[in-house]
Amino acid sequence: MSSEIPAPKEAQPAKVFAGAVYECVRCGTRTTQEELSRLPEVKCICGYRVFKKSRPSVVKQIKAV
Repeated sequence: MSSEIPAPKEAQPAKVFAGAVYECVRCGTRTTQEELSRLPEVKCICGYRVFKKSRPSVVKQIKAV
């Protein structure tokens, strides 16, 4: 019999959507949600805390029903 103690399970981080890109309202710096989740508080490098979600440059086209 082996007397190995199993390693404790690490807390799983919240699921992050890889495609979400945010832009600082003051300076326009773009960052991903993953980069923002690593920081202790949501703040841009310029110190501003207001972000907007960037829209993709490609417009979706859907067929009418």
